[in-house]
Amino acid sequence: MEFIADNLDQYVCAHSENEPAVLADLNRKTHVSVIQPRMLSGHYQGRVLSMLSHMIQPERVLEIGTYTGYSALCLAEGLKENGQVITIDVNEELEDLVATYIEKAGMQDRVKQLIGDAKELIPTLEGQFDIVFIDADKKNYCNYYELVFDKVKPGGYIIADNVLWSGKVLEDYDTLDRETKIIMDYNRKIHEDERVQEVLLPIRDGIMIARKK
Repeated sequence: MEFIADNLDQYVCAHSENEPAVLADLNRKTHVSVIQPRMLSGHYQGRVLSMLSHMIQPERVLEIGTYTGYSALCLAEGLKENGQVITIDVNEELEDLVATYIEKAGMQDRVKQLIGDAKELIPTLEGQFDIVFIDADKKNYCNYYELVFDKVKPGGYIIADNVLWSGKVLEDYDTLDRETKIIMDYNRKIHEDERVQEVLLPIRDGIMIARKK
């Protein structure tokens, strides 16, 4: 997942906004006590998500893939007054940890947790969203995109994480494992979808931003 030299990455992080104390604490907690801590958005990507949220000033955000709640809290930072982040995850074991840090961040009125299968929950959600952030099981990226598309406001954004897949997207498609092929299929799908304007940012493991026209 490291696409720039370590010392340059350190410089970039050192000259980006510090993560809030509660997120720094959640960062440490995740690395100490949760499996696969590399799934965390972390300091730099978290500040990117926070910046995007502040720029867009969303009223409603949908996140697919909560993990320990770091990215949900980052996205909540730029919400309009009375705005809300709805975050979905299938993992019940992390529910209490996420709730604890939502409360520590004072975001309990702004971040709503849903536990369950996103494919089943998304169709039940009413209203539209300014931002959808996809960072869940890769096999369903294309499915999530189609499920949320009509729920995104015109001018709204669908943001997907891990779209460079540790650089494996550069390899021969026919020789790749299923997950990498799915990521490549997703990238191609967004690029060929004339309903959106897209840009792929080489931030950490890659972020695809699609703006609905």
